[in-house]
Amino acid sequence: MRDVRRVLLTLTVVLFAVYPAAVARADSGESTRVTDEKQHAAAARGGYPYREKSEYVLKELDLKPGDVVVDIGAGDGWWTEKMAAVVGETGVVHAGEVKQDLVDKMKKKFAETSQVKPYLCPTDGAGLEENSCDLAFLSKTYHHLSKDGHVDYLRQLRTVLKPTGRLVVIEHYQALAAGGARNHAWSPGLLTQQAEEAGWILLRSELITGTRHFVAIFVQKELFSIKPPEKK
Repeated sequence: MRDVRRVLLTLTVVLFAVYPAAVARADSGESTRVTDEKQHAAAARGGYPYREKSEYVLKELDLKPGDVVVDIGAGDGWWTEKMAAVVGETGVVHAGEVKQDLVDKMKKKFAETSQVKPYLCPTDGAGLEENSCDLAFLSKTYHHLSKDGHVDYLRQLRTVLKPTGRLVVIEHYQALAAGGARNHAWSPGLLTQQAEEAGWILLRSELITGTRHFVAIFVQKELFSIKPPEKK
């Protein structure tokens, strides 16, 4: 019995040594315990404070070389550039924008980056081929979608993503927004409700500390279906 326990202990140590990244990716790694009354106070500045936490966000995305991403509402291509560096030349980042001038600026900016594909994005969906993307990324874009059209939009994204594809949304936490900023924010609870109605399941939702923004990650509901065992 002692020998068996010794072997199991050795295997456990080896697994943690060989696969530390798998353990680290389980969550943000931060405790939810409040040890300082000011620890959640807004610390980052500017219109996109969560960009200061880009390392954390990219860790949550867990992109790999060869992945295909659609960055919806890519704007100036700030996140596009960072994701393109991770997916590499074997991957693709479709940088979608609804304004042609922004698309033209990104085409110029990424002229030498072959994996970035700026394009004019429709307002009712991603406008890409079915089952073509591994991840859909919406950073401060969700609140811009047409009123009462959020569920349909999320439902359309399901057709663009592969069965194992993920949906990632970053938004200003509406309950923490003040004044006019509330019109450019969203409730994580409402987002989750709308996503579930469209066939998505919340995998993780976390506050990006010090930014008053949150990141929510969803996967498709079918992944949770119980499949009957294959007949031999």
